[in-house]
Amino acid sequence: MLTVLRIFAVLVISLVGFSSFSIAANSESEPLNQDTFSQVLLSKNSANKQQAVNWLVASYPAEISKPILAAWLEGDLFYLKDTNNPLNASLFIIHTLKVDAQAKHVWSDQTLKVGSKRQFKKVKVNNKLRSVLRSEIATLGLNSSDVETRKSAVQALIGNTDPNVIAQLKQLLAAESDGDITALLELAIAVDAALDSNNARQLAAIESLADSNQPVVLSTLNQIIASAQNEQILAAAQRSLQHYQQSQRFYSGVETLFFGLSLGSVLVLAGIGLAITFGVMGVINMAHGELIMLGAYTTYVMQQLLPNHIGFALLASIPMAFIVSGLVGVAIERSVIRHLYGRPLETLLATFGISLILQQAVRSIFSPLNRSVSTPDWMAGALEINTMLSLTYNRLYIILFCALVFIGLVMTLKKTPLGLQVRAVSQNRSMARAMGIRSERVDALTFGLGSGVAGVAGVALSQLTNVGPNMGQAYIIDSFMVVVFGGVGNLWGTLVAGLGLGLFNKVLEPWAGAVLAKILMLVFIILFIQKRPRGLFPQRGRAAES
Repeated sequence: MLTVLRIFAVLVISLVGFSSFSIAANSESEPLNQDTFSQVLLSKNSANKQQAVNWLVASYPAEISKPILAAWLEGDLFYLKDTNNPLNASLFIIHTLKVDAQAKHVWSDQTLKVGSKRQFKKVKVNNKLRSVLRSEIATLGLNSSDVETRKSAVQALIGNTDPNVIAQLKQLLAAESDGDITALLELAIAVDAALDSNNARQLAAIESLADSNQPVVLSTLNQIIASAQNEQILAAAQRSLQHYQQSQRFYSGVETLFFGLSLGSVLVLAGIGLAITFGVMGVINMAHGELIMLGAYTTYVMQQLLPNHIGFALLASIPMAFIVSGLVGVAIERSVIRHLYGRPLETLLATFGISLILQQAVRSIFSPLNRSVSTPDWMAGALEINTMLSLTYNRLYIILFCALVFIGLVMTLKKTPLGLQVRAVSQNRSMARAMGIRSERVDALTFGLGSGVAGVAGVALSQLTNVGPNMGQAYIIDSFMVVVFGGVGNLWGTLVAGLGLGLFNKVLEPWAGAVLAKILMLVFIILFIQKRPRGLFPQRGRAAES
């Protein structure tokens, strides 16, 4: 009896296996159409899925096939599981699967609302299929009439060694008129030739790769060096790799220089207002950082008032921050500082107390939490010089803004009556009074001017960091460093000192780290003021000499 049962079980298993094999064979041999395409995509056979991709590209124009492939690649392709729905056995594109979301039918313009997320099942994709999909999507863009689309398509195919793809690239190269796309096509063909077994063709391709900045060149050359059997090929690959690495070091240096200039611009903006008040009035204003903070909060308030016009709100914040911080500065000078002239220690303690009052006032009004200021679209992104070097727009605008503020301040001090009076008071206060200049009025306006410039700096800094009650404390020490290093009261000294310290800091950071670089910068300033206690550009005049 037991033997009979065993034979019966073997027969059942054999029949089930044979029927499954027959069904699979029939499904593989059946020609693809829209219904069978959906079934293949839900199967677990990767080879069949690749054949389905090829059928889709060959059977439909790019306007239909490309969105389907892109949705599959991004995980936005779903299969409807509800058997009661008239669109059963169909594929849909859903960008965000949630209730009431729009599901678009892949073969038509018909859409339906998602009633339940359980209705839909995501079409799965593995790493191998992702590579196939990216290649096919890029290939579809090769014949596009849009230059940027063709350029992106060629860029995506660099490093692809499929003979069919290389043949298409060669055909496109013969007809392409755009210079940038032509260069990318030549690079893609050269990368394929560099991995060829033909030594003469491979050698020429390796030498041509030396002038390219594309990341694929580095991986290609390393692959050749690791597997090269020919000494001539190995030597050529090593020379090209050295040339590529030299270009990397050069552009890395340019990027470090750019970061140094942007950091220096921040230091100049933070310190230039203090250079005016400290240089003219001799006041050690420990509340300078909080005046910067007020400018940043003004930017936040303006964006809350104009939520749909972020760019305009940021531009409008510049004069508003100048007015707000300037008026607060005048109030501080008239109420506290004017009673403490000639008493530097009391002035330092008083302004330190004012800084604590301003911080607590901001905490009471806006809460202790940091506030995020939005960046306009025209400040987002980066200017791509090449694949090795890109400059972020927000830092570029900070550098430009610093230059405009500096030029405006210099012109104010050089070309206006207030500037003439400020320079007269800073050089010889008693003689300026004898000439009829009201030094008290000049002191108030000067302190207001320096405070207003600090507020403008806060607008710029709001684009680089979060706005919070403790924001000013991070810049007060840097501001004093810039002023002391450049020379008290000298705007050109402040500019040179800020940019110089920014570059010095960024040059040291790669090998010393951010903390040690800051320490070394402090040590440098301490040693420098031992030799030149009046800074790089000391102020001239009898008051300065005394």
